[in-house]
Amino acid sequence: MIRRKGKRFVSSTTYRLNDTADFGSEERSRLRYITETRFSQEWNSTLHTHSCSELFFVTGGQGSFCVRNQEFPTEINDVIVVNAKVPHAEQSQADAPLSYIVLGVEHLETTGDIGGCTVLHLQERASRFAACLQLMLQEARGEAEGWEAICQNLLEIMLRWLTRHDDVSFNATTISEGSKANRECDLVRRYIDNHFKENLRLDELAAVAHINKYYLSHAFQKQFGTSPISYLISRRIQESRYLLTDTDLSLSQIAHILGFSSLSYFSQSFRRLEGVSPMEYRRQYRQQGHEGTENN
Repeated sequence: MIRRKGKRFVSSTTYRLNDTADFGSEERSRLRYITETRFSQEWNSTLHTHSCSELFFVTGGQGSFCVRNQEFPTEINDVIVVNAKVPHAEQSQADAPLSYIVLGVEHLETTGDIGGCTVLHLQERASRFAACLQLMLQEARGEAEGWEAICQNLLEIMLRWLTRHDDVSFNATTISEGSKANRECDLVRRYIDNHFKENLRLDELAAVAHINKYYLSHAFQKQFGTSPISYLISRRIQESRYLLTDTDLSLSQIAHILGFSSLSYFSQSFRRLEGVSPMEYRRQYRQQGHEGTENN
């Protein structure tokens, strides 16, 4: 998935394991997805949460990581473990764009000291983790028989390696009543992130998670504080900001690219979320850029 076009973008590909995959005991930490992400130049995410824990393996570049209200630098060979439901965001350095691999893991909790987060510096031990991660990606891309079980086993190997550090430990979390709903909503949100330019309807989103659309609306609102359709519109508007500033596409072209049914609907949605019209947003951005050039 390419999240942004133009001078600044982030590319991200996610490989999701089948929810019905049988890995034995329900108490085991279970791998749910593998995401490979690469930033180009500067890109800043906003604080967000996930229904499962995430392990970030930084494979290149430099930047910073924000967890709750704390921010710390990160670079190649760092590992950041973030518990489920902990707000976090990634910041990429412009001259050294971040790249990393994320493992989404259920029933895992770190006992770190940064508000539900642990940071490790692998240093000389990084090569063994890199080999496991590349094997994971190779299996996920090929989808040969048994690939999910292989990736699960590789996860457990890496978790055992990580616990050899004196300053890290993991607890197995129990399955809560809301875990299934959280997983379903997270699946829908990721689907929107990958397909927000398409003509998505609530019925289609509910079908992705195999749940009733009314149940989806209620659960999504409860988990993310917004409805699925409102989240879809916000993703489109987020993308439109960069098309307005980094391209010369007309408003009609941008509205069409992003899946809006009409130019007026795009303009109305943009003004509601940004407080100005798309054309005014573009004008202000270019005026500020011109003033910055003159000041230099």
